[in-house]
Amino acid sequence: MLVLTRKANQSIMIGDSIEVSVLSVMGEKVRLGIQAPRDVPVYRKEVFVEIQAQNVEAAESSKEALDKPLWSMRRAE
Repeated sequence: MLVLTRKANQSIMIGDSIEVSVLSVMGEKVRLGIQAPRDVPVYRKEVFVEIQAQNVEAAESSKEALDKPLWSMRRAE
């Protein structure tokens, strides 16, 4: 993990097109601004983890939904 120190109104660049700016620091809270191309999704980590969990759940339920008819067809043979 790269650790950088920045003050308010300072930025870092990620690649050529993503800029992360420190907007303000108030006690333990840091406000960040993220400028990225529209095709780059930006999420808070807790939201990203929840999306990933829902995707896994959806994939598993889709597999089960597909396996049921196949299992029935195999039993009929």
